[in-house]
Amino acid sequence: MSLNNYRDDTLWAVVASIGRKTRVAEVFPNRLAALADKAWREQQVDAYANFLRNSRQPTPLYHVRPIRRADLPRSWRPLPALGFLHGKLL
Repeated sequence: MSLNNYRDDTLWAVVASIGRKTRVAEVFPNRLAALADKAWREQQVDAYANFLRNSRQPTPLYHVRPIRRADLPRSWRPLPALGFLHGKLL
């Protein structure tokens, strides 16, 4: 496999996790865009921190990792940033 083929197939995923469950929240063609989305999602979680504590909902943690297009599930859809407010994260 050539390095060019590897680069063409690699995306950057923002991954949400709660406990042992993880879900790809969004994918981007470059790491910089993924890091910006991660920061925005963390900002949204921080904005609703009191609500989450009062409703005893776990807060999602976000991280960025490379992912191959082939590793995305066929039925994958982007995760809404505030989906965790309705218990729809994982």
